[in-house]
Amino acid sequence: MELSALSGGFDNAAHQSATAFRAIMNVMARPGVIETVTGAVPPKGLSVAASSLLLTLCDPETKLHLAGDLDTKTIRDWLTFHTGAPIVPAAQADFAIGAWDDLMPLTQYAIGTDQYPDRSATLIVEMPELAQSGTTLTGPGIKDSVQLSLPALEPFQLNAALFPLGCDFFFTAGDQIAALPRTTKPESTPCM
Repeated sequence: MELSALSGGFDNAAHQSATAFRAIMNVMARPGVIETVTGAVPPKGLSVAASSLLLTLCDPETKLHLAGDLDTKTIRDWLTFHTGAPIVPAAQADFAIGAWDDLMPLTQYAIGTDQYPDRSATLIVEMPELAQSGTTLTGPGIKDSVQLSLPALEPFQLNAALFPLGCDFFFTAGDQIAALPRTTKPESTPCM
């Protein structure tokens, strides 16, 4: 294990993980809202928001899949030291993280079962940026509608159609985080 893996976690774990947890739950309860999450100093390739999310939600019982360019020894060592989360293939993952194209195809992730719909994967999509524009979202936690910049439309529509099964999504960029639970219905935004 490289020495760099030993640094970059939360300085004040109790306070920073509680603050991050509150932001994470807020974006999941209010799809389309973008929050700021800080605290972690991740290795190259991981955003501050994604690493803060992983430090907060992962532990030795949480199976994690690293997709594409994020599957490096440096990131594996950092996550192993700070969370203890085992790194697994996509089909076994509780959480998967990567760029949108690297996470494909979505069919490789668990979507839960009729008896246990909660046994599905949560995907963390590292994005270049997040904006409250683009795809229109409706559903629980949204007053009328809201917009969020998604990397695609059809995969999220297909995922929502599986409800109560399906994956949940977090989107991270820099220190920003947003979420798209499976209960949210994404629609194309009409042109003006």
